[in-house]
Amino acid sequence: MVRQARLDAPGVLHHVMARGIERRPIFIDDRDKDEFVRRLSGLALEGKLIVYAWSLMPNHFHLLIRTGKISLSRSMRSLLTGYAGYFNRRHRRHGHVFQNRFKSIICEEEPYFLELVRYLHLNPLRAGVVRDLEGLDRYPYTGHAVLVGRIDRSWQDTQDVWSRFGGTGRKAVQRYRAFVSDGVAQGRRVDLMGGGLYRSMGGWRAVADLRRGREAYRSDERVLGSSEFVAALLEKADAHLKGRYRQVELSKLKQRIAEDMGVSRHALCGGGRSENVSCARAALCYVWTYYLGKSGRVLAEELGVSPQAVYAASSRVERNGGLDVEAMERWCR
Repeated sequence: MVRQARLDAPGVLHHVMARGIERRPIFIDDRDKDEFVRRLSGLALEGKLIVYAWSLMPNHFHLLIRTGKISLSRSMRSLLTGYAGYFNRRHRRHGHVFQNRFKSIICEEEPYFLELVRYLHLNPLRAGVVRDLEGLDRYPYTGHAVLVGRIDRSWQDTQDVWSRFGGTGRKAVQRYRAFVSDGVAQGRRVDLMGGGLYRSMGGWRAVADLRRGREAYRSDERVLGSSEFVAALLEKADAHLKGRYRQVELSKLKQRIAEDMGVSRHALCGGGRSENVSCARAALCYVWTYYLGKSGRVLAEELGVSPQAVYAASSRVERNGGLDVEAMERWCR
């Protein structure tokens, strides 16, 4: 799976926004909004991205999503190009629908995850689309209505949000709603904008080139997070770039990972289910698809699994912090 020129990797959390060209409406009526939601839900159901929070406004939208089994750029290109074609056909117009490229900010999960969920879901209230929190509870074009139980959208990931409020029961929903209510008076939060919603450009190489000192990274428009978070991004960016220049045979990579992690090559490829084997197989998937940038389909054939299973394993490793760079370099030497 080739990575696009964005700050992206399997399992990365993004705040994504796109606006109508010249700030024109991109949703004329509810039919347009329903079509956009239909297309977004399709990507989520196919495992191409995970949607935690979203909000549709007359001339723009916000998403809080995690990269799935394909890159962010590919997912968003599918969503925006498909919707723009629909919009132009329905409204008998030509030309661009969205202004420039979509904007994306890579986000540190803690302490920003819940703050972003709340901030995105309060957009309709801040903009006067709904009058009060009760109206927001019923507004069908934001993920808030799903989280308070007014609308059922199985494609939206609610469990991860509810779990941070104590589970999935009524009390968790009540705590979530109280949390949102507490944010009404906060207004516009420039501190959640990653230095400004400018176009994300340059990909991992740009991160590696941004060596201006840790504090400077805190205001970079492509990143919302602490200095330590951006330092970790730098390490991953360096590893990502170094890996692209590596050439290693899959058979040798399997052997080295198996030996290093204390499992047999037969177990690694034979579907063993012990914890050690599962960890070794996930490491192999991560190194092959993320670090080396190789095709998941090739590895899937070798392991006797689906390409989706390979990318899912790689994403799990990424969400858990990735792998030691020195170990990956040793395996790929």
